[in-house]
Amino acid sequence: GVGFVAYSPLGRGMLTGRFQSPDDLEDEDWRKRHPRFQGENFEKNVKRVNQLAALAEQKHVDAAQVALAWVLTRGDDIVPIPGTRHTSHLEKNLAALDVLLSDDEVAQLNGIFPPGIAAGERYHPQGMRSLNR
Repeated sequence: GVGFVAYSPLGRGMLTGRFQSPDDLEDEDWRKRHPRFQGENFEKNVKRVNQLAALAEQKHVDAAQVALAWVLTRGDDIVPIPGTRHTSHLEKNLAALDVLLSDDEVAQLNGIFPPGIAAGERYHPQGMRSLNR
């Protein structure tokens, strides 16, 4: 009976497919200092995101919508909370409720994104030290 809130289900924007290079981030963007958005980690992560984007393109929806729809397949007790500053992004995120994934598509996404596959630490070193205190 316990619910789970899926925090940052779009991987701090990575799973939107918007970023193809660290150069896509503005100089003052905090993600430039985030381990998953740096160097080889970025390259490894974006390769997986491009697989997600290819599936989204086949379905004629956004990568973010497929990512959110996938989270929603994990159970009725899981609620993703994607952050946004724009009404248009909110509307697109809500449209993920209408994205239906087949069992094969869910299996494909599970293969692309198995637990622990993200390259790079979850937070910068100081943030990692503050976990589980």
